[in-house]
Amino acid sequence: MSLAQILDQLPAFTVAERQLLVRRAIELDGPIGSVEDEQIITARLHDHHRDPSTAISLEAMKASLRSDFGSKLS
Repeated sequence: MSLAQILDQLPAFTVAERQLLVRRAIELDGPIGSVEDEQIITARLHDHHRDPSTAISLEAMKASLRSDFGSKLS
């Protein structure tokens, strides 16, 4: 299947299928960060699982980013 054919089919994929496709493509390029980055991410995820109240909602995060960066966000 050509790249053009794949791109034509993307709208028919579910969100979960598109997310899986992106994850698999990233995996093919190897790790995004260093071993140290992975350790930090793993530790923070572990901390979050232990105490989910430490998280903020997506809406709160967006509001914070808009407050910090204003019109720089598209």
